[in-house]
Amino acid sequence: MTPNIPGVNIHERKIKTSDGYKLSVKYAGPENGSPIIFLHGFPEFWYGWRKQIAYFVERGYRVIVPDQRGYNDSDRPPHIAEYSIIQLADDVAAIVRQMQLSGCALVGHDWGAAAAWQAAIRYPAMFSRLIILNVPHPRVMMETLATNPLQLLKSWYMFFFQLPFFPAWLASLGGYRRFAEGMRGTANPGSFSDEDLDAYIHAWQKPDALDSMINWYRAAFQHAEFGGPVEVEVPTMILWGEGDRFLEASMATASKKYCRSVDVKFFPQATHWLQHDEPEAVNKEIEAFIKP
Repeated sequence: MTPNIPGVNIHERKIKTSDGYKLSVKYAGPENGSPIIFLHGFPEFWYGWRKQIAYFVERGYRVIVPDQRGYNDSDRPPHIAEYSIIQLADDVAAIVRQMQLSGCALVGHDWGAAAAWQAAIRYPAMFSRLIILNVPHPRVMMETLATNPLQLLKSWYMFFFQLPFFPAWLASLGGYRRFAEGMRGTANPGSFSDEDLDAYIHAWQKPDALDSMINWYRAAFQHAEFGGPVEVEVPTMILWGEGDRFLEASMATASKKYCRSVDVKFFPQATHWLQHDEPEAVNKEIEAFIKP
């Protein structure tokens, strides 16, 4: 089952990563349109940007929405080390190179935002703009976990995900329905329809999918990258839903110190699932920021 975006013709291309795996990259819009990459987070897949895809295609952008490694139609590397944040950033660079994208805007949410931060830090010449939804700069995340007991408490699931096999098995109980309802329960009413949850469940039911997705969390602990550059040269905008139950909103402002040029905008009525809760406002903010 491949979800449809009404009025949009979705294409697929396989991109080979630097370590030999294949990513399923969906794309739409005119070939000569200004490119914009959207990186989904956990536990979504490319469909997590359904409320953005049509909007930007209609305005002439070339929209690129990959399934990141371990997710949905992309390969699922077997080793935790293969999900390191450096490799995730290299995956983004592989998409830019092989699709020959120039002047590309990069948008990320949740884990997709973590990959976007790192890609912009490591490959600044590839991106014209960086837009981050509800995830702080990686250094701020580490600093906050070390100093803020409330954030440490909110991050309990990151530690739970370090267990082998059990988290994925637990999520699968009841056909993943309770896990899906957990997403809906942490978003604003109406942000996720029954059809949306069915699409996510279909993706999670693919062999080894959820365990591979959880490997992103395991790699963050077991193969953390503490060295290297941290400054963001790419002009950046951080959008943050203040009702996020998982991440402290103060980290959005704290991230400014690592960005050369940055705007921070808060959405008081939105949750962690910002692009689902307030798609119209988010789309307009992104478009205004990336316009030449």
